[in-house]
Amino acid sequence: MRDQWRSIGVLTGVLFAVNVVARLVTRFAFDEDVAAADRVSLAMFLVVGLILAAVAFTWARRSPVARWGADLAAAVGVAMLATILLGPLVVGANPFAGGVGTFFAQIWLYLLSTAAGVLVGYLLATALGLDHRSRQLKRYAEIKSTKPRRPVRR
Repeated sequence: MRDQWRSIGVLTGVLFAVNVVARLVTRFAFDEDVAAADRVSLAMFLVVGLILAAVAFTWARRSPVARWGADLAAAVGVAMLATILLGPLVVGANPFAGGVGTFFAQIWLYLLSTAAGVLVGYLLATALGLDHRSRQLKRYAEIKSTKPRRPVRR
């Protein structure tokens, strides 16, 4: 159980750290350039999606979706709240400074990038036959094909 919470915490920390780095780069390198700040934000969302794709691919190989899905959702939820509420405070901004539209746009973009990342990672593992269920079905087929056929008595 301890390892389960550790992995959730590490994933949450990594996702939040990516956001903090993107905010610091935006603040110090592109403070006046809005287009460059938007590109940094887009890169941050892509990195978050790629991280979650890699995590979903790795976790899908080890255990069924029912076991790791809730862990991943918890990590993403906590990281999203930290990103939206604590991230602006790191660079000295107000989380609600951009207005309600910007606040909810951040939520939707974060959920979209994380969902796309998880979906890509899981579908890639499934397509390659490396996910937990595909490997179980392969083992079942191998076991059933190696058993000798039993004669039928009449």
